[in-house]
Amino acid sequence: MRPDARYSVRSGGRMVDTIRAWAGAHTPNALRILLILVLAWLVSRVLRSIIKRIERISDDGDPRSSSELEKRAQTIGRILRQASSVLVWSVTAMLVLGEIGLDLKPILAGAGILGLAAGFGAQTLVKDVITGFFILLENQIRVGDAVTAAGCTGVVETVNLRTTVLRDVDGTMHIIPNSAITVVTNATRDWSRAVLDVGVAYKEDTDRCEMVLREVGASMEKDTAFSKKLIGAFEYPGVVKLDNSAVVLRILVKTQAHDGPTVVRELRRRVKKAFEKAGIEIPFPHVKVVHDRQGAA
Repeated sequence: MRPDARYSVRSGGRMVDTIRAWAGAHTPNALRILLILVLAWLVSRVLRSIIKRIERISDDGDPRSSSELEKRAQTIGRILRQASSVLVWSVTAMLVLGEIGLDLKPILAGAGILGLAAGFGAQTLVKDVITGFFILLENQIRVGDAVTAAGCTGVVETVNLRTTVLRDVDGTMHIIPNSAITVVTNATRDWSRAVLDVGVAYKEDTDRCEMVLREVGASMEKDTAFSKKLIGAFEYPGVVKLDNSAVVLRILVKTQAHDGPTVVRELRRRVKKAFEKAGIEIPFPHVKVVHDRQGAA
């Protein structure tokens, strides 16, 4: 056996002997430490089980959609899991250090001074946490909401005490510090609205065009696949704009929170087919060239 190998074996043996000697001399302490760790693990498991049960109670049983209560429970549940884990294992660490024989008073005093210094040096972090707390308390943003915050638009994936995570339509993830969120535009809070502006040629009869729009709206209200997405009947404000090459008419309807884009896409498809069937022209940009023969001569 090489000398360095014999030295390593002897060092490992001495370490094991030291641990055994400490355990033998502090058997009650070792048992209490083991008991503290087991209790901490059990408390952590119980808290996680309670949080999961709260989330299951709020589940409406439909995996295709999330109700307002489900989104609220998911957001709060994530924060509670993080906070409970930090609290339980921080207390456990302090209890274990006390059982080992370390004096906790200097540690607590040093932690207080360090926390005060860190507070001055990490004001932005503290602001992030405080803002995140009020976002959760006031229920401004929930997981699954389509929002615009800090110049970014997307669906909320997670809400933490320090950051909010959005994913936009391109799949890009935006991680936003909560202190940067000063104004929140929530497009799916409680309900949404499908709005479609349709341009028709100036030669068309706007009353006839509106009649076709009403027929399209009535057909969607009777369609079982879309009627459940609607809240109330379609509205027809009439002519909303006289554009350069088109008269713009509007049709709109109140929808369920996340169904606005779906209803708009289907409405756009049906309006185009209905206008084609009725012979109503939807104008598009074009250039008219006039040839002056006299000028050319």
